[in-house]
Amino acid sequence: MGSIGYSRRHAMEHRLKQQPSKCIKIVLIGPESTGKTTLALKLAQHYQAVFVPEYSRIYAENQLLCNRSLTKDDVMPIAEGQMQLENSLAPKADTVLVCDTDLLETQVYAETYYAEALFPELEKYARQNTYDLYFLTNVDVPWESDKVRDKPHHRESMLLAFENALKACDKPYVLLTGPTKERFALATKHIDAIVQHRR
Repeated sequence: MGSIGYSRRHAMEHRLKQQPSKCIKIVLIGPESTGKTTLALKLAQHYQAVFVPEYSRIYAENQLLCNRSLTKDDVMPIAEGQMQLENSLAPKADTVLVCDTDLLETQVYAETYYAEALFPELEKYARQNTYDLYFLTNVDVPWESDKVRDKPHHRESMLLAFENALKACDKPYVLLTGPTKERFALATKHIDAIVQHRR
């Protein structure tokens, strides 16, 4: 049993590990309904970059179709699915990879929704996997409801949770505020600087 347990754990950790890539990796992170996906898509289009979608939304929408709510047992499948998407798409990126979330966001939500549960492998790779820059999206935009979003009154506390996690893991980040146009201008300024530095 011990060797079987180790093999399963080792396989799971392998699925959470970020595969090597030479591209510039950018992550959009933040509370619900703060414009992450809209901005991520605009950035991907602007840089003709590869876009990594938010797997948790795909997963949650599929669960809703089956009349299932998410539980703590869904955390690791979501984390593994996110990294599978990233690792499969990163080799296709010539210069920039734009990720609409990462394992750190998954970890913050897991800690928020399932405070009693422990996810040591998720925490390990949320810290270990590296990105060139995070953009943390502020809550100064209107809430837009949909079937997946469920915490309209907790965006401020979630913003603080994300910022604390970024600081605790020593991740490079920029807080984006204001309308999409202003966020886009600030984001491209920072990405352009990274691109120039890489040349």
